[in-house]
Amino acid sequence: MDHTNHPRLTTEEYTDAVLTGATVYGPGDEKIGSISHTHGIGDGAQAVIEVGGFLGIGAKSVLVPVRDLDLMRNEAGEVHAVTKWTKDSLKDMPEHTH
Repeated sequence: MDHTNHPRLTTEEYTDAVLTGATVYGPGDEKIGSISHTHGIGDGAQAVIEVGGFLGIGAKSVLVPVRDLDLMRNEAGEVHAVTKWTKDSLKDMPEHTH
């Protein structure tokens, strides 16, 4: 997917209501997880990404700063993110317990 023409979110949109459910893509444009929820709002917000697993079973939750995600909307208006992390690098992060 070519993300270059997707409009980026503003920091005011960095909220749980906007980001929850967003698909997260890795550096090779592969789907590596999804945002399950966020903590905080704006530039200081943090996202909990569910990575790995199948149908929610065996997934690991990791906490990352929202500012480290490239957050945008596709042509259909769906929010998604692109990150420099791979699925394996996210799995290597400490697990976040809600």
